[in-house]
Amino acid sequence: MKRNLIMLIILILFGGSAWGYLNWIYSEYPQKIRQFDRTIQLRDEKLISAQIIHQQLDLVANLIEKNIAFSKQDSLAEDANLTFLKYITGILDELEIELKKLEPGKKSARLDYVRTPYVLTVNASYQKVGKFVNRLEKSERLITVEQFEIDNAIRKSGTRRVDTRHVDLSAHDMTIRISTLTLIKQR
Repeated sequence: MKRNLIMLIILILFGGSAWGYLNWIYSEYPQKIRQFDRTIQLRDEKLISAQIIHQQLDLVANLIEKNIAFSKQDSLAEDANLTFLKYITGILDELEIELKKLEPGKKSARLDYVRTPYVLTVNASYQKVGKFVNRLEKSERLITVEQFEIDNAIRKSGTRRVDTRHVDLSAHDMTIRISTLTLIKQR
């Protein structure tokens, strides 16, 4: 009986100490762990945001570097920049868009940039023109698509019969007005 009483006392002491540990000491740990997890999550979010901003700043710096000229007479700011014209015709060839006409316009110079317009007349489908505009958007040059006109040839369709076996009916004549912007470095 004495042994049972000693075991009961040891059991009560052990149970009481376990209960006290859980209620006073251990109960703070899950709360602290949740706080630390939230702090880590917030810092991870800030780190990811900082990495994205850093990457975008690199892209902006690269964009500015590719579009800056030291004067208005620089080759990048001239009326018909051969490099840009080759770039445009290369995209058109790659997308199999028929170029009917490419006219560089007269540049307009401001104090801090030069705007050079171009008028392209092409024959292509809507999908190909969409891909072309998408490629222009991804270019390293600052290019704005100012206007485009689509001649869907509805008025021409009833006037004469055309052999439709060799003609792409989804292709239409389109006029696209684009401009390049060249930044002028201020002294």
